[in-house]
Amino acid sequence: MKTKSPAAVVPNGVEPAEWLGPAPAPPAWFAGIPGPRAVYVGTLDSRLDVPGIADLALRRPDMQVVLMGPLPDPAYVDRLRALPNVHLHPSVARAELVAVLRNSELCLLAHRRTSLTEAMSPLKIYEYLAAGVPVISIDLAPVRGIDERVLLVDSVAEFADAVPTALAMGRADDAARASFIAANSWAARHEQVFALARS
Repeated sequence: MKTKSPAAVVPNGVEPAEWLGPAPAPPAWFAGIPGPRAVYVGTLDSRLDVPGIADLALRRPDMQVVLMGPLPDPAYVDRLRALPNVHLHPSVARAELVAVLRNSELCLLAHRRTSLTEAMSPLKIYEYLAAGVPVISIDLAPVRGIDERVLLVDSVAEFADAVPTALAMGRADDAARASFIAANSWAARHEQVFALARS
């Protein structure tokens, strides 16, 4: 009779050296965008809910929405280009990414609900929280329970309603941020794997 081997799903993590310490200065292009700024990082492809982002920008004209990442099909985001408070920016190096997130007021996980997004462990959530920024996310199983600073809603069309609560959270203090980073570091993830192997 075969015995069942131990198994676990180990989520993504963060590299503490990138996120600890004082916040770096924002890059000039980001500093020139007035706050509050809501940032989405990732490939701007079919995972991104473009109608939902347009709705957020239209309902919150006081907020700037920054979408940062590769754009494999420029036509996919065409409807966003006419919105004055939506800013499209290409991918940046790691240090600049950290600087953007450490100086943001809000971060977004603005995915469409698909079989892919319902199964993936989004690295960006862990990086957003390592930066100390509150997050609005669609309610997906891999995102639940990560941190109380992630506000979950059913769809991106509801993001605008969650913005006041998210902004009221402000940035996490250094102690809370350091605690999250330690608990969700790659070293902590490796220990989970080692503990499973020893069980």
